[in-house]
Amino acid sequence: MKLYSFVARPALVAAVVLSGLSACMSVKGSFSHTPTAVITKRLPPMEITADPGPLAMNDGALPDDPLRLFKSELQHNVVEATDTATYGYIRLVVTKVHTVRKGRSLQAAQVVTMLVPSIFGAPLEWYNTDLEAEVQVMDASGQLLGTYTGKGSSNVKVAMYHGYSQTDAPRLADVIALREALNKVRPQLDTAATRLSPLLMAGGPVNNPTLPSSASSK
Repeated sequence: MKLYSFVARPALVAAVVLSGLSACMSVKGSFSHTPTAVITKRLPPMEITADPGPLAMNDGALPDDPLRLFKSELQHNVVEATDTATYGYIRLVVTKVHTVRKGRSLQAAQVVTMLVPSIFGAPLEWYNTDLEAEVQVMDASGQLLGTYTGKGSSNVKVAMYHGYSQTDAPRLADVIALREALNKVRPQLDTAATRLSPLLMAGGPVNNPTLPSSASSK
C-alpha cells in the first residue's frame, strides 16, 4: 500500500498540474490583435499574398496565420481601402524561422519536487522563435518595385496562471515573432511610399489577382 501511495502521489500531482494548464493566461485576441500605427501616406490598394516558407514546417503557426496577419497589418496601417480596383501586388515571404524550446532542466527539477512549483506559477518551459521576413511590392505586371526586410523574435512562457498552455504557446511564439517583423517593415514602407505610390498607379489596375509567374520567382 505504501509503494502504491509513493507512486500514485507524483502521478496525482502531475495530473493536477496538467489539468491546471487549462487555467493559463488567455490568448483570446492575441492572434487577431493588430497594432495601430498608420503610415504617413498610405499606399494604393493592392492584391495581398503570402508565402509562409519555412514557417509552414513549424509546429506553431496555423497555415492561414501568415496571410491573415499580413492582411490585417496592411488594411489597418498601410494600404488604402478598396472594394474595386487594385494597383499591383504586395507579398509577404517568410525566409527564416528558428524555434527553440528552453527550460527542460526546470521540468526535470519540478518532477523531483512532484511538480509542486508549477502549482505556484513556476514556468515549465519557454518557446523562443526568431523569424525573418520580406515584403515585396510589385506593379500590376509583376515588376518588382521594392523589397523590405524585418526580423522578429518572441519569448513565450508555458506556466500555470502566469503563462500560456503548451497548446497555445508554440503558435503564439510564431505569431509574435511575425508581428514584430512586420512592425520593422512598416517604417520602411512609410519612407518608400512617396516613391512607390506613383509607380503603382502608373502601372495601372490589376487584371488578374494571381501574381504573375514571372514575379513569383523573384
